Amino acid sequence: MKNVKIAFFDTKPYDQKFFDKVNDKYGFSIKYFKGHLNHDSVNLTQGYEVVCAFVNDILDKKVIGTLKQNGIELIAMRCAGYNNVDLNAAYKNIHVVRVPAYSPYAVAEHATALMMGLNRKTHKAYYRTRDGNFAINGLLGFDMHGKTAGIIGTGKIGRCLVSILKGFGMNVCAYDTYPNEAYAKASGIRYVTLFELYRSSDIISLHCPLTPETNYMINEKSIKQMKQGVIIINTGRGKLIKTQALINGLKSGKIGAAGLDVYEEESEYFFEDYSSTVISDDVLARLMTFPNVLITSHQGFFTREALTNIAETTLNNIIEFYKGGYLQNEICYRCESDKCRKKLKKRCF
Repeated sequence: MKNVKIAFFDTKPYDQKFFDKVNDKYGFSIKYFKGHLNHDSVNLTQGYEVVCAFVNDILDKKVIGTLKQNGIELIAMRCAGYNNVDLNAAYKNIHVVRVPAYSPYAVAEHATALMMGLNRKTHKAYYRTRDGNFAINGLLGFDMHGKTAGIIGTGKIGRCLVSILKGFGMNVCAYDTYPNEAYAKASGIRYVTLFELYRSSDIISLHCPLTPETNYMINEKSIKQMKQGVIIINTGRGKLIKTQALINGLKSGKIGAAGLDVYEEESEYFFEDYSSTVISDDVLARLMTFPNVLITSHQGFFTREALTNIAETTLNNIIEFYKGGYLQNEICYRCESDKCRKKLKKRCF
């Protein structure tokens, strides 16, 4: 096979470390770029065959058109989500592959950490004791045992979280567009409507993809349907939640706490160091003022196992592409339709 040249965008030191280690057995020629892939940087892809992109890179119609002109044959997303890719523009122009499952345990465990941190307020206790303050007033939590967790999306991550929370002795209800009753029976959970999930859950955790149907699914109307003091966890995609509605819910007390590993306008800030500058995003800055909001910077995936799996799957996707034939992790705008060629084990086009 020819020496494939890969343009790798939004590179962090850990990306290069793990990809270089895995690439020892593949021998690809990888050029690491620190900046995002966008309208300004897309011309850097000239002379490459493959683009490796991440969650906050821009792959809209204009960028994809330029990638095509530059001879790019494959877009290899090193993540599960692909809402930042214009699949209509890519169809029949550039193949797109992704990493559908790198470590569901990593994300599920991080969601659990957010729940427990918010409930028992360990993030606040840490700073108190560092200052010599050993008072526990204001740190009151509740037993998670016996409470009800609502899981939206029962893919691999959602199912891992179900197992963890069942281990705590929680009652678990779930919502999924395609409910699996056999799984529900085996795991001891029940599928319910979204209204019932909102109405009965003490903790709600989001593990569904961002689609036109799920965009801003947590909004003013849905929050009104929830229990007073509900905890909301989002380790999925930022735009699952309408942030201003979340803020209003926090101010009113309807929402007791929120754990966010994602944010709808995160692309400028997340993964970057802004510790010496002012946060100009007023909405993000407002969220950070709440003592009952715990924000992490899209780090749910960030484990050694997950980074190794991401590198392995991404580079194997590229190998598959150049070998020809079926691409098991290919995505296109038809992938959810009945006519999808995945059913025939063929490439999408």
